[in-house]
Amino acid sequence: MNTEPAEFLHKLGVDTRFVSILDSHIFINNLKFSRFSRRKEELFLRKFPHYEVVRSKLLQKICTRASRVLKNAVKPRDKIFIVKDRNCFNMALHIVLEPYTRKYGVKLIFGRSLKELEGSGVNSVALPVTLDDEVENIMGLMFKGEKIEPLSLNYKFENIKVVCPFVNVSRLWIVSWLEKQDLKCDHKDEKSLEKDLINFLEGFIPDVKENMFKSAEFVHNQQLQESS
Repeated sequence: MNTEPAEFLHKLGVDTRFVSILDSHIFINNLKFSRFSRRKEELFLRKFPHYEVVRSKLLQKICTRASRVLKNAVKPRDKIFIVKDRNCFNMALHIVLEPYTRKYGVKLIFGRSLKELEGSGVNSVALPVTLDDEVENIMGLMFKGEKIEPLSLNYKFENIKVVCPFVNVSRLWIVSWLEKQDLKCDHKDEKSLEKDLINFLEGFIPDVKENMFKSAEFVHNQQLQESS
């Protein structure tokens, strides 16, 4: 479906491995690497006037952080399952992963829920676990006196790799970006003690969420080494 605009962008000298093409939108994931100049945008829109080119520094930050996970998690020609619904974070997953269909030749497989994973023939599933989800989970486990373990590592599907591109991405970044683009999606912002405490700590400790998640990852990896 995106073949014709992608081919034309390539002819213009745009590196389509760093743009997302979705629903008559071109999302620039990395302005420098995509080489998508204003002049190229003008030429593209002459041929595809019904498209919109989206330039967002916030999206570029999201994609940069997601790429740090994806470069090690995604392999060439992977078949990746994504839940397709009105959820903001699943929508963002689709946008961020779309360029990998050209970058690594991956195939995105969509389903209405994770129940459709069985028999889908995929080898990976992408989940929209954010940095906030991870830190709130850590806080919740601490309050209960339970073993600290990253939420993204708790998901287990038989013979299917779990990919969580947003574990280093703030939930607020994703929601703010989608709202600015007027991309309508569903998002529930429920209050909790964990959220309140993290918001309080952020006022005193720089990068507290990132550091908490790194610590949980370190402890988890140490435990794996000791048990092996």
